[in-house]
Amino acid sequence: MWGHGSAAEIKRPLRLAAGYGQTPPPPPAVEDGRRRQAGKSILIEGYASLFGVEDLAGDVVRAGAFTRSLARGGEVAMLFQHASGRRAGSWTVLREDGRGLFVRGLVTDETPAGRAALKLMADGSVDGLSIGFIARDWSPRVGGGRELREVELREVSLVDSPMAPGARFAVLGGAARRIVLAA
Repeated sequence: MWGHGSAAEIKRPLRLAAGYGQTPPPPPAVEDGRRRQAGKSILIEGYASLFGVEDLAGDVVRAGAFTRSLARGGEVAMLFQHASGRRAGSWTVLREDGRGLFVRGLVTDETPAGRAALKLMADGSVDGLSIGFIARDWSPRVGGGRELREVELREVSLVDSPMAPGARFAVLGGAARRIVLAA
């Protein structure tokens, strides 16, 4: 069961890898007539949004902009390249801190988008994060863009080219070494 931490944080349990403890591995999945080994997951974390930093569109997200959205709970999808329905995994932690919107999640090979993301992560082509949102409270900025004071977070995508160049993720644990070796 997952619970809520502070009003600005969502936590979900990590799925344990097959073979952990006494749990038997799941049977191989069948997809398009081919068998594949199911259950490969990579843990990532990073910042999907940075407070007070102008993005390439001129938007600036202010601290606290995600507070109400995170407090409402509900799922925030992990998509690949903002493509609706192309889920790459799931977010296990979403929270605001002094730097921005911190995220942690599992990228899995259980969907075509997840497999594509894992492959591009191994190639070093994808390490960016980007938010999909609805602006609820904002004002125009002189010179273009918006000052975003409140946003409704809809999804956080794995992308090759984030609008906020500093919005990046890192691979955690032994998986980082495997990805580097696979590249």
